[in-house]
Amino acid sequence: MKPKHKRLTFVFVAGVLLASAVALMLVAFEENIVFFHSPTDIIEKKVSSDRRLRLGGLVEEDSVQKKADAVVVFNVTDLSNSVSVRYRGILPDLFREGQGVVAEGIFKDGVFQADEVLAKHDETYMPKEVADALKKSGQWKGKP
Repeated sequence: MKPKHKRLTFVFVAGVLLASAVALMLVAFEENIVFFHSPTDIIEKKVSSDRRLRLGGLVEEDSVQKKADAVVVFNVTDLSNSVSVRYRGILPDLFREGQGVVAEGIFKDGVFQADEVLAKHDETYMPKEVADALKKSGQWKGKP
């Protein structure tokens, strides 16, 4: 085999290996991407139950129920629609009704099964995704 053919074979093999590595990385990223949704998005889009996502909105007033085994059930609303959330664990100290919250988990059988709940961290902060969802629904009462 001529040196030119050896170089071309090497470049071709290197290109195939590089393309395979990039394809594997893209597949891994796609599986680990967590998309943000408001309650209205979840109700209208009928999201699949095998996909992890983030649900953001406000904790609905008078909706927090503490059950046995550190299970908490509450509703998250964007002031247009609300979704029931079930979470097992200790809630953040700043978690309370009427405040912004982002929960991460899966939507299954009409209930959002959260495995992580994040609460706002001061009086003026609202997660960007939550604020955008409230603005989209026309219910935003914060700063423009």
